[in-house]
Amino acid sequence: MLVKKLTKAIEANLNNDQFGVDNLAQTMGMSRSSLHRKLHKLFGISTSQFIREYRLKRALEILKNEDVTASEVAYRVGFSSATYFSSSFHKFYGYTPGEVKSRISNEVEKGTEQSIPEITKGLPLDSVNSKITKSLSKKTVLWVGLLLVLIASALFFYNASSKDDERNVASEKTTDKKSIAVLPFKNLTGKPDLEYVSDGMTDAVISRLTKVSAIGKVIPFTSTHAYKKTDKTIEKIATELGVATLLQGNLQISGDRIKINLQLIDAVTSVHIWSEEYARDWKSDEIFKMQTEVVEGIAANMNAFIANDELAAIKKVPTKSKLAYSYYLQGEFQRQKGNELSYSNAINLYEKSIVTDSNFVEPYIEMANVWHMGGSVWGFYDEQKAWSNAKAYLKQALKIEPGNLRVAEELNTGRFFYDWNFELVEKFYQSIPRNSIEDKPSVISLDYPIKTGRPEETLKAIERLMINDPSNVFFPFFRAEAMFYLGSNDEAEEILTQTDPLYNDNWFYLRESAKLYFYLGENEKSKNQLHKLLTQFPDYPPILMWLNAVHAEMEGNTKKITEHLTELRNKYNEGSSGSPAWFLALFYSTIEDYEKTFTWLQRSYDRHEVEMTWLREEPLLAPVRNDPRYIDLYEKVGFSNIGLPIKTSLEN
Repeated sequence: MLVKKLTKAIEANLNNDQFGVDNLAQTMGMSRSSLHRKLHKLFGISTSQFIREYRLKRALEILKNEDVTASEVAYRVGFSSATYFSSSFHKFYGYTPGEVKSRISNEVEKGTEQSIPEITKGLPLDSVNSKITKSLSKKTVLWVGLLLVLIASALFFYNASSKDDERNVASEKTTDKKSIAVLPFKNLTGKPDLEYVSDGMTDAVISRLTKVSAIGKVIPFTSTHAYKKTDKTIEKIATELGVATLLQGNLQISGDRIKINLQLIDAVTSVHIWSEEYARDWKSDEIFKMQTEVVEGIAANMNAFIANDELAAIKKVPTKSKLAYSYYLQGEFQRQKGNELSYSNAINLYEKSIVTDSNFVEPYIEMANVWHMGGSVWGFYDEQKAWSNAKAYLKQALKIEPGNLRVAEELNTGRFFYDWNFELVEKFYQSIPRNSIEDKPSVISLDYPIKTGRPEETLKAIERLMINDPSNVFFPFFRAEAMFYLGSNDEAEEILTQTDPLYNDNWFYLRESAKLYFYLGENEKSKNQLHKLLTQFPDYPPILMWLNAVHAEMEGNTKKITEHLTELRNKYNEGSSGSPAWFLALFYSTIEDYEKTFTWLQRSYDRHEVEMTWLREEPLLAPVRNDPRYIDLYEKVGFSNIGLPIKTSLEN
């Protein structure tokens, strides 16, 4: 009954290329998701696939019975593109629309094909045989008998072959993991200032897709964003990201209506698996419904079943305020730029979002991340002020959503860097799943184990996390760093050398690789990375002043040494973040002035600088590890609270 009603509705709108899933669901008096679940349960296909296949079957009937071109048929059965019609037809039937007539004439002689249906229509099998026998000559009977034998044989081998094909397909499906990368939606609004909307919608779809466990790999937005303005082919992008499927899309806004056009593409064949258009009013609840529908459509066409609890998570509405969501998306767009001005803009926008809807949890989390990164990695804000602000936002987020894992990660990252609370951080670290591909890279899973003498655990985490995000900038660097701390210097250098061309414009990678090349004794490579940093980016935190100083020292340039040490001292006197005292201690340890080393280490401890978390593993401090002053600092920072013994002076 349901199928009859569906086909009747599609038939009534057969030549209407705008008649899609929304229209069909409305005609049936059902919600889009409800109709999708019914069809998936009955046939294992999505609603859009059901519509497309009906149109293709009607196309075949027309091509068989009428003398028309493929283009004419395409528009008669509701395809707006003749090219897309031809590719869909070929994919569904195994041959092109233009081959239909020739295939019919080759299968059966024209006279026989016409006579048999007329004679047999509506008759039981015995009557058919009798009717055929009486109406045909003996000679014709022989030919028909031979033809029937040939058809029966062909059907037998066809069925056997089909079963083999089905087994092969089933085998492929069990070995090929479902994976997808959503490329940044193109902003076709004509307004560059609305770029935040297209990026925000892309990120939101990706976030919801990660909740579908049947999809084995969903590449994060931080990795797909690199392909925003690429001219690489579909196959090349898919290979680099390690996925079998790509989603492309564009976004348009007209008045209060927002429209997204999507195409799901098989990365191996470049064949379009599915395409759909979604249009909604620019209201928060409508936008979130659209995001849910997009995810349901993608999952259905990837044959990825969405469990009820996953669907509930996907349908979750984070805020009912359009304005709060708009401020949040603008804040995200600014945060991604990663400089002092954009961070300031992001804070302002997140605050507006929170004022508009105080129960919207996402801006609290991202605000905390901005303060945390700005105070530790970038050195924009006073460290303790940054942590105090971040902690306040995270506590508020926990009141709204107590079980949020991202809040827990940010909170424990702060406890590690700023509070040096090793006991609580270790407890959280041990609770992180070790066999899940759903958890995301974080300081706790990558940085913390290296600083606490467990680089092999960092390597295991990277191996697990790379399944879901092979192109993440953090992984090659942390792999190289872990290999260095395991004593495999050659392998660490090889990893960096292979990775360098990929991240010539990434501030984090250039900064960390400049430092690691210096530790590896590759001073020219270290200077090269430092030069890229100084010429491409305006930010100049203490770590770069220190690198300038040590390179000047190796060159014997006394004037430059004095200049860069003065820069570090000025930063310390200003109360700047970025751990200037720590880097002064490292410089003096490099030139074996250990009295000044401990003077600045003590000052670094007194300021509670975040780089003190390197105290146990820092290779430049290896010569002083037996010094009572070092042991005292080691105890006070808190490494011994989780049973970590001091490394000997001989250990790197």
